[in-house]
Amino acid sequence: MNFLAHLWLTERAGLPLVGAVLGDVVRGRLDGRLPPALEASIRFHRQIDVATDGHPLSLAARSRFPNGARRWSGIVLDVLHDHALALDWPGEESLPDFAERAARAVADRGAWQLAAGRPPPDAARFADLLLSYRDEAGIDRALARIASRLRDPAPLIAHGAGWRAHLPSVRQDRPALLAALTALADQARLPVSAAPSARSGESHNPR
Repeated sequence: MNFLAHLWLTERAGLPLVGAVLGDVVRGRLDGRLPPALEASIRFHRQIDVATDGHPLSLAARSRFPNGARRWSGIVLDVLHDHALALDWPGEESLPDFAERAARAVADRGAWQLAAGRPPPDAARFADLLLSYRDEAGIDRALARIASRLRDPAPLIAHGAGWRAHLPSVRQDRPALLAALTALADQARLPVSAAPSARSGESHNPR
């Protein structure tokens, strides 16, 4: 799962949305130095990654890649899951409205400074990134952007170029996989008295 799915599931769990993105940034043990709700959100991000990677549908999807491409298949599938989610967007709130609201929550300067020691992403640009998962060109850009961060980007670019062939099976698998992950989100919900608003970062802004 990539940003869009992580954010949707994190909101379902009632956890701070900023943790859905910081889960890709914060490494190592969560030792209590961050507010409990933020640590729970980052920990939930990791749980989603593990559950997705080990799910039988994910294992079957990776097996459909040629042998030489399977090393990169997880990255390609993560981006495709966001594309499938954007194409078949669940819920009553529109994708643009969710993207704008989630991006504002992710742009929590206090949480980023506390957890990562750096400024947050720009909210408007991050909202545009989330919306770009609707379009084929956005998926091509996302894979190229990820590849550019690798020491050798060529293999991912080469193996990711055929992503369109895998989209039908990813869309077919999406409801069952999302249902399994939604069950995890429901289990991860904090008690009402401890849960922050998932729609803002105010609960973990240092004062």
